Amino acid sequence: MLLDWGSGGLTPARAGLWTLLGAAAFAVLLPARVSAGEGWLAVRGLVGRRQVRTDALITVRQYGGIAARLVLRDVRGQRLVLDARVLDANPLIWHLLDAGARRSLALGTLRHGTHALGELADRIDGQEARGVLKASGLL
Repeated sequence: MLLDWGSGGLTPARAGLWTLLGAAAFAVLLPARVSAGEGWLAVRGLVGRRQVRTDALITVRQYGGIAARLVLRDVRGQRLVLDARVLDANPLIWHLLDAGARRSLALGTLRHGTHALGELADRIDGQEARGVLKASGLL
């Protein structure tokens, strides 16, 4: 926009287009904020906040390969979509989700998705084990 203004070609229509382009780039690049606590997981994005009870999950589904997304649904009907890379990068959030899912399984509410959670656990726990071995000099 500054280059357009400096060259003298900035019109109100072009300024509006530049502003729209900047807003679109901001919306795409703004990461969702993920927070978790004992028994809950929340994602706050551009449009709002979604929260599920991890200790009352009904389904956990995984979609996609490399850019995998988890879709969690709880007994209250709340639905949350989460990028699986967030769990890779934040072991504490993974631990809270895993503990809540185990409680859901023990209570009998979690009926679909134990396979997806098992695959995630194997991958994340394997990465953590490799990190510990590398830090200790054994790998």
